[in-house]
Amino acid sequence: MQAVFLAAGLGTRLRPTTYHIPKPMIRIAGKNLLEHNLDQLPNEISEIIIVVGHLPRQIENHFGKEYKGRKVRYVKQRKFLGTAYALNLCKDILQDRFLVMMGDDIYCGKDMEECLKFSQSMLVKEISGKFIGGRIKFNSDGCLEDIIEGTHNRKKSLVNTGLYVINGHFFDYKPELIAGGKEFGLPQTLVKMSDKHPMQIVKANFWLQINDAKGLKRAEKILKSKKYV
Repeated sequence: MQAVFLAAGLGTRLRPTTYHIPKPMIRIAGKNLLEHNLDQLPNEISEIIIVVGHLPRQIENHFGKEYKGRKVRYVKQRKFLGTAYALNLCKDILQDRFLVMMGDDIYCGKDMEECLKFSQSMLVKEISGKFIGGRIKFNSDGCLEDIIEGTHNRKKSLVNTGLYVINGHFFDYKPELIAGGKEFGLPQTLVKMSDKHPMQIVKANFWLQINDAKGLKRAEKILKSKKYV
């Protein structure tokens, strides 16, 4: 089985550091962000695909063609047109079912394994209070129904973490344009296909989204504690 890491972004909120280093290559707690995830991959994963864009050679030179016994391949993203666009660049080398995650967030192996129990799945995090973004709505079977964009202020909400198990039917659908934008969204495209290809919602035990320098320091403290293992 293959795992795809979307690692092409500019990391603008972590500038000036990311002028010279791709965000997934920033080191915290003794490893770069990509390595934290690669070391959590379940045994089912035999091949790693990394979508690179900003300063790609740094990632390619660091990992080479193999990482701890797993083959590594690279796909270059030259246009920053969203996550669905990035995944579609991998179409010709992906097999029928694969794991997808963001290259600059941190996940844990237990959550990856739980997601792999289903034909298709989306890892979500339960949060409380006010936030701006996409709120996940699921049906009576616990599968993805919709993503509600906007400002939310609820006792409990589910947000997308950017980790998915997806099958090859994804490529039967035209990437969905994010409302009001110029990028094609992966979760929005998954909603489009969910009526015929259900996507199980899985609640995360652990997820670190690193958006800025403050978040980076917080993540390092947590990772050093090894509470995510």
